[in-house]
Amino acid sequence: MQNSLILASASPRRRELLSQLGYEFTILISDIDEVREQGESPSQYVQRLAEQKAQTVLKQACLQGIEKPIVIGSDTIVTQDECVFEKPGSLQDSLEMLGQLSNAKHQVMTAVCISDAHKTETIICITDVWFKPLSRQEIVDYWLTGEPCDKAGSYGIQGIGGKFVTRIEGSYHAVVGLPLFETEQLLHQFL
Repeated sequence: MQNSLILASASPRRRELLSQLGYEFTILISDIDEVREQGESPSQYVQRLAEQKAQTVLKQACLQGIEKPIVIGSDTIVTQDECVFEKPGSLQDSLEMLGQLSNAKHQVMTAVCISDAHKTETIICITDVWFKPLSRQEIVDYWLTGEPCDKAGSYGIQGIGGKFVTRIEGSYHAVVGLPLFETEQLLHQFL
């Protein structure tokens, strides 16, 4: 019997990226609290979230009677000097985040966790990203496009926000939300 591959994410970007790998999959969404715990490092935080998403959806799949589920959970955070930039709640949040990222380097951490009934494997992909200097007006204009509203760090590299990026070292796809090479390597351990 064939395994049932499940993506534990509502993100259209992750769905598109996983489709690029050529797999057929279904989507189940986990409902976990995405709150950083006191004393948790950024890497511990992103890993925990990816693992919780995968484990929560694995339980849902089993309760729904899905045969031999393999679940991919993923989370992406933007960090700078141990500070984690979540999704902005307002223009002010976006001004503060993008103001700190302006003319500086930051890191994007994407954790991918794959779980089935027998094992769980997790990787963290870290990419360094550099921004050009940003004016207050550029940030306001960007906010008004609506693009930063649902994105960690208040920007999307695959969209309009890509014009702020002067260079990256690491995985472009991880910054978008799912590192293709690393995800494929993990999947080979399960399929």
